[in-house]
Amino acid sequence: MITKIRQFLADVALEGKRISWPARRELVDSTIVVIAFIVILAVVIMICDEAIRFALGQILSLGA
Repeated sequence: MITKIRQFLADVALEGKRISWPARRELVDSTIVVIAFIVILAVVIMICDEAIRFALGQILSLGA
């Protein structure tokens, strides 16, 4: 059991050396794209939410 764990950890270390990490500039650019997408998506969801709220308010006011 101990030898299997040691072999597993050795394999993990070997795979860790094969990882291709992105350059700092690429990482910053990707982060900016993700943040911009999240902001745009939040605005779209907010607009849809307000439109639905307005429509429901109009529908409910017809019944009153």
